[in-house]
Amino acid sequence: MNTATHSFRAMGTDVRLVAPAGQAAFERAAWVTRATFEREEMRCSRFRGDSELSMVNARAGTWTEVSEGLSRIVTAAVQAARGTQGRFDPTVLPAMIASGYDRDFDEVLAGARAALRPSAPCGVWDEIQVRGRMLRLPPGAALDLGGFAKGWTVDLAAEAAVATGLPWALVNAGGDLRLFGRAPEGGIEVSVEDPEDPQVELVRLRLTAGALATSSVTRRAWGPGLHHLIDPATGRSADGPVLQATVWAPSCAQAEVAAKDTVLSGPGALERSAAIVVLRDGEVHSSLEAA
Repeated sequence: MNTATHSFRAMGTDVRLVAPAGQAAFERAAWVTRATFEREEMRCSRFRGDSELSMVNARAGTWTEVSEGLSRIVTAAVQAARGTQGRFDPTVLPAMIASGYDRDFDEVLAGARAALRPSAPCGVWDEIQVRGRMLRLPPGAALDLGGFAKGWTVDLAAEAAVATGLPWALVNAGGDLRLFGRAPEGGIEVSVEDPEDPQVELVRLRLTAGALATSSVTRRAWGPGLHHLIDPATGRSADGPVLQATVWAPSCAQAEVAAKDTVLSGPGALERSAAIVVLRDGEVHSSLEAA
């Protein structure tokens, strides 16, 4: 299968658009994909002081008028929190900052950050109020849409790419991906990395529809037991038995939520998700069929 690829950097990760080669619409699709990521990063980044999200966080406790796009993603994030009984929590930002992830991750690594502050509470997602385009966070709260915003944007970009005239498109942002449109015969093979050695392929899957997302406690880590995946129950980096979870779902946003839920819930989450789970003791459990 011959494919064309367009790559760029956005949301702190490498993004790729993959589509069948020889398509007149590819150049337009590449532009739309990049523009979608630029728009959503400007909307949802906590690392940009001029983003909509930063404005909302700065005005916690008061009503703020936001774009329809931010209203939709915050509403979806609250629904996801409710669906996971708070294991996915968009209000973990104060806890994440307290753990040391208080700047862009490249800067965190360069500064060799350590956890210097006590853990911060989470769990106020159910106090977020959304009324149309008006949004109010509870006093002292702050949103981090992080991986959820990335998955959400992958979905938007894949759909927008196909809307330009492509028969199908796959958008991959740092290993979280969505296949949209009429999949090629036999699907597309996707490699899942070993959480302790990214150069090693753990398993290869064949994607014919939907999305995959991976959450790992070995990614975005900056010290012993310090990483970006916060357990809302403790306000600290998760330290359960799961190192990594790769989950299939109809959309990438859903897969992002399910992957984080699986890391926090443990291998028992395989009963409700199509996933590959890698445990700290090296065991691998899977309810996904390898290619």
